[in-house]
Amino acid sequence: MDCRNWAEDSYRDSILQDRETLSRTVFRTAYAPNPNPNPNSDHLVTASSDGSIAAYSISACLEMGCGSSRNQNWLAAEPEFVIRGHDGPAYDVKFYDESLLLSCGDDGRIRGWKWKEILESEESEQGAKMKPVLDLVNPQHKGPWGALSPIPENNAIAVNSQSGSIYAAAGDSCAYCWDMEKSQVKMVFKGHLNYLHCIVSCASSSQIITGSEDGTARIWDCKSGKCIQVIIPEKEGTRASFPCVSCIALDSSESWMVCGKGQSLSLWNLPARECVSVARTQASVQDALFDENHILAVGAEPLLTRLNMNGDIISQIQCAPTSAFSVSLHPSGVTAVSGYGALVDMISQFGSHLCTFRCRGL
Repeated sequence: MDCRNWAEDSYRDSILQDRETLSRTVFRTAYAPNPNPNPNSDHLVTASSDGSIAAYSISACLEMGCGSSRNQNWLAAEPEFVIRGHDGPAYDVKFYDESLLLSCGDDGRIRGWKWKEILESEESEQGAKMKPVLDLVNPQHKGPWGALSPIPENNAIAVNSQSGSIYAAAGDSCAYCWDMEKSQVKMVFKGHLNYLHCIVSCASSSQIITGSEDGTARIWDCKSGKCIQVIIPEKEGTRASFPCVSCIALDSSESWMVCGKGQSLSLWNLPARECVSVARTQASVQDALFDENHILAVGAEPLLTRLNMNGDIISQIQCAPTSAFSVSLHPSGVTAVSGYGALVDMISQFGSHLCTFRCRGL
């Protein structure tokens, strides 16, 4: 090594950049809508802790492979599009009516971009300056002497294109219903005692379900704005170590709900309003979804867990993220697991690893 060309500042910058990359987190992934059933022609959209919203070509990522798991030398993927979506972490991404890409984040905003313009954009470089066509900001609360509260963050969003609504799970213990056409809040759902983690929309019954840090899930009537039922998932012993309801998912019929709370997953029959089964996990659950008659769950451990409706574990697959925050399912059966370290692990319907890549930051 030739010490005469030693650049200490460059070395320090590289160390800081490596540490920042390792601590970056992908909080949510979503498969882009595509009429072509071939997953290789699709895109995967990510929302990350640096506020970036990025779109990755699945075919390009599959060509990369899995890198080296022994040395954790994961390959970095180049996004086809990346933009600074939020000032602060971006927590969720959803598609509205297959034409609008929505995201929410710590800045209390919901922003939307036309998906077709993103695909046609030539600005794939860092910090592409594409202005959102939708920019909603949570209302502030008035305090004594006219003081305004900070803008509450949005931790999750849900959409109902039939009613033209976007629902936001906010940090002020409220859920907000936004009118897409008017870009205004048309209803506020109040009742939780702490901030909201998750929210889902039941289009068939005009209801939403929210999960909160207060340890409850609530079912709301979207017409009246009233809470029609409070669900308290089963506690772990006398006092739960992680009391919050971290995730909620519905099956395709909207008759079954899975609810993650601490180190447990509870399955509920919504028409009967009854808990059918409870499954225990080794770590706190952070996301879950239905895969036909099975449940996929990820959490604060590097595992993708598949369970049946009775709560029995069918399989567990080792994943790259040491803590996984999101699991997404493609119609072809390909699963994307993302989380700490800005890692995304794509797994086939047979349980084999198709590719693992690290998302690029801003």
